[in-house]
Amino acid sequence: MNETQSPLDYAQAAVETMQRKYRGAELPPVKHFHYHQGVFLSGVYQTYQLNGDERYLQYIKDWVDSNVTESGEVLNHDRNALDDIQPGILLFPLLEYTQEQCYRTALDELVSDIDIYPKNDEGGYWHNDRAPREMWLDGLYMGGPFMVEYGARFNRPDLINEAVFQVKLMREKTRVETTGLWRHAYDPERAQPWADPQTGLSPEYWGRSMGWVPVAILNELDYMPANHHERAALETIAGDLLISLCKYQGEDGRWWQVVDKVGAAGNWPENSCTCLYVAGLSKAVRLGILPAEYLDRARRGYQGVIDSLRWEETTDAEGNAARDLLVGDVCIGTGVGDYDFYCARPTSVNDLHGVGAFLLMCTEFEMATR
Repeated sequence: MNETQSPLDYAQAAVETMQRKYRGAELPPVKHFHYHQGVFLSGVYQTYQLNGDERYLQYIKDWVDSNVTESGEVLNHDRNALDDIQPGILLFPLLEYTQEQCYRTALDELVSDIDIYPKNDEGGYWHNDRAPREMWLDGLYMGGPFMVEYGARFNRPDLINEAVFQVKLMREKTRVETTGLWRHAYDPERAQPWADPQTGLSPEYWGRSMGWVPVAILNELDYMPANHHERAALETIAGDLLISLCKYQGEDGRWWQVVDKVGAAGNWPENSCTCLYVAGLSKAVRLGILPAEYLDRARRGYQGVIDSLRWEETTDAEGNAARDLLVGDVCIGTGVGDYDFYCARPTSVNDLHGVGAFLLMCTEFEMATR
């Protein structure tokens, strides 16, 4: 590691690596308004907020404009999948910076999808129509921050209250008292092979799924009114989960694919969950939700990820020498399963899950340590 490189330097290297690989409109999966691009570009936007490089904002706009028409219609998205709501978060800064009304129209379309989005009998959003009635932790990130920001900007307090309800219901259904950790998914019908017949819970604590939770809650707090009656509850929920996760941090600072089974046969350190936990810890300390001592935990996690990175010599579009930053040890997109299922999942290098989580980590750690 180059000791002179800051977290922001690493974030910029990651963004520029991906820009060499993909034009904005060609980010995969192409022609799909989806959270893979949304998470990555959220990280690009946070990097832009720190460095002010207008090329980064243009890159976001290029992708959004490939999926949103001039009249504001959102193309290539599944109205019954929370994963396809999440990129809507990118429309807020584009509307603010450009004043182009197509982005407001697109925001309104996505909110109309949320307004009729299916819920189970307990009021929880389905993860998608291929997992009817099931609640997955991932869904809190896919829908909640979008709902709260829209509610704050456009006077829809009901959306803020709904997002809070979803967090509290998810905690009620998935948190296990003995560990303080949250299981990946909950099936109220106990119909899935993975569902415990008594609790409906999946059998394992999957790393990345828990990472979405504090990141989502802390992003919601950015827009929730300071006097909102549930604000303190959300702070407590996020802080409790982050503190519980610290008990399972690995020796090299990273967390593992199945979080509570560090060192078990088949299990392995996973970078995307580590990045999300570091982002959450950093922001929680910065906001005063956690004591400053938890920044040491974030620092260990950050260093563990940095030590796992590789560099590759390449050239840019003009033929100039460049160095690509490679973020590996990242689990590919994953459904719900048992221990062997999670451990056997393939890993990827520089997929959008991984680089997006890496950018969130670097930018939050940068802000917390300045």
